[in-house]
Amino acid sequence: MQRFSGSLIFSSFLITIFAYFFNNEYIFLAGILAWFALITLFKNVNGKSLLYKLLALSFIAFSYSFFSGFEIDYIKVFSVNQYLLTLLIGVGFLRLIATPKAKNVKSLPSGKKSFFKTYLGVHLFGSVINLSSLIIVADKLYEKSKLTNLQVITLTRAFSSDAYWSPFFVAFAAAITYAPKLSSSIILMMGIILAFIAFLVTFFEIKNEPSLDEFKGYPIEFETLYLPFLLAILVLVTNYIFPSVKVILLISIFSLLLTFFILPLKYKVKKSKEMLIAHITFELPKMKNEIALFLIAGMFGVSISSVLLGMNLSLPIEQLNGLYASILLFILIALSFVGIHPIISIAVLGNWVDQLNHTLLAATFLMSWATAVSTSPFSGLNLTMQARYELKAKEVFKINLPYAIKMYFICVIMLFALSNYLGL
Repeated sequence: MQRFSGSLIFSSFLITIFAYFFNNEYIFLAGILAWFALITLFKNVNGKSLLYKLLALSFIAFSYSFFSGFEIDYIKVFSVNQYLLTLLIGVGFLRLIATPKAKNVKSLPSGKKSFFKTYLGVHLFGSVINLSSLIIVADKLYEKSKLTNLQVITLTRAFSSDAYWSPFFVAFAAAITYAPKLSSSIILMMGIILAFIAFLVTFFEIKNEPSLDEFKGYPIEFETLYLPFLLAILVLVTNYIFPSVKVILLISIFSLLLTFFILPLKYKVKKSKEMLIAHITFELPKMKNEIALFLIAGMFGVSISSVLLGMNLSLPIEQLNGLYASILLFILIALSFVGIHPIISIAVLGNWVDQLNHTLLAATFLMSWATAVSTSPFSGLNLTMQARYELKAKEVFKINLPYAIKMYFICVIMLFALSNYLGL
């Protein structure tokens, strides 16, 4: 069943791309295949209690809409997050060519230099291969001893700050999905600034810590940085030539093409074929938790929006500005702290906000995701850290809460500046 589910996930990926370029009606089929894959994997999915609640609430909302005569977009119900899933699947292939070999990783001196290189390595590779970059480093550190507070700070913040800017990150895909009219250049520039500020906030927090001079890192090789830059160049150039093509699709396509092209150069054709088959049959099904959350959260968002639109309810504001965006940011972060994943909040809100400025809205989405994921005990990042490295949720929350508060106020300043720049 695992091999079969992997084939379904990959087929869903291919059909989504085909549907976008040739016949959009096939997007429904791609969504159905993704749901079938989820059904085959559901018994092994973590966090079922939340998913059951979302499914129950979705059923109630759809039933209310149906019997009230409200419009329900059934295609959207099963495929609203399909492009987001496509990005997740496509970027997953990059692990085959981006994961550095252990023998190529040079041991670097302890102290500040090791901290800088570890932080930068996790951040840059995390921007492309996502959580894999953190696990590569954390696994090596954990082999030697239990992770120190300073190592936890470095890993969680280096990775989570990717969500401020990386177009290869799931957070960016969610922003594009629910705020499609955003200005990518503005979002990218602001996100990079915020990621740099996040680093400065972290460094000034720890620079006087005695343990910094003894910091043990495991920096990723920088000789392989060609991959993030090559992928970015391909996407940017293609988007410039064909501006109407979704960036999220370009990233997905080039991720797969680069893997097909580079893998044989590294491992020869026979070995590459075996690695690709193994990835499809064994690695793709391991994305079951993300697939479950994105599919069910998307359905939940559509169900709530059907009720809201059917009842002709409108937002209490006519336009988003710095103040309202700051309040929204606080709400999204607070919800994530009590277990509501950002994708759920974004899915509900994003189906109901056509009249708002999408650039400011997308910035708010990304800020909430990046700020909360480092600290929330319920984020995928911290759940992984807790399960894999014997950390306590309370400890991680306590370590990163001051950082999250500081970044919230910095984000508020940026939101007011962006609002002013956009004339809102």
